[in-house]
Formats: sequence, structure tokens, C-alpha cells
Amino acid sequence: MAGRQKEVIIDEVHQNQILRELYLKELRTQKLYTEYRVNPLLKVHTITRKPMSWHDNLEEPEDARFLNLLHHAALGPRKKYPETQTESQEIGWDSEPLVSPERGDRRLNHFRVYNDITLYKAKMWSLGEDDRHK
Repeated sequence: MAGRQKEVIIDEVHQNQILRELYLKELRTQKLYTEYRVNPLLKVHTITRKPMSWHDNLEEPEDARFLNLLHHAALGPRKKYPETQTESQEIGWDSEPLVSPERGDRRLNHFRVYNDITLYKAKMWSLGEDDRHK
């Protein structure tokens, strides 16, 4: 009876279970790379230019359109666009204060005021006396 082999019947349920296990194993072992850098172990050979070569030493005229494009790309988003382009740009897009900052208005500005007693106590504390809680 040792010569008899079991007949394996693969139905759709078992096939689906096998495929599901394979899929989950692939997901578990995959790693998404979003940062790419140069391999430090790889030797990179740089080829220098030939000093007497005529095509390496040609002076090319400036391309005004390309320079304008570069300068436009270096501008901030508020100078490039009249409105926000993304939702995250909406935060801080209008950065002007809603109320004009008048320094003389006592309702909005509460400056530190020093009197004789406050100057005396501040000097005592700066000298090291620790009687703040008395």
C-alpha cells in the first residue's frame, strides 16, 4: 500500500486560497523605493574634457527665452500665479494683516511698562535673590 499515491483534487476554492497566499507573500516582501542615491561602492569614472578640442570650447549665445524661463521658475508661487494652485497653498496665501498694526493703539498693544518698583524687583532677581514666591 505504500505504492499508492493520493489523488490531489484542486478545485477553485483551493486554487483561490493558493493565489491569495502568494499575493499576500508578495505584498509582504515588496518594498517601495522613493529615494534614489548613487551607490557609494560603485566606482564612477569621470572623463575630463580635452583642452584643445574646438567643440568643447565654443562660446554659445545666450538664449533669452531659456533665461526668462529659469528666472520665472525661481520665483515664489505668489509672484507666479494670481490664485492658489493647490489646497496647501491656500494656507498663508493672504498674509497681509487684517488690522493695520498701529503701535500707538492701546487696545491692541500691551507693552511692558517699567515703574520704579518693577525696575527694583527686576534688578533684585537678576542679582540672584530668589524671593519670587514670598
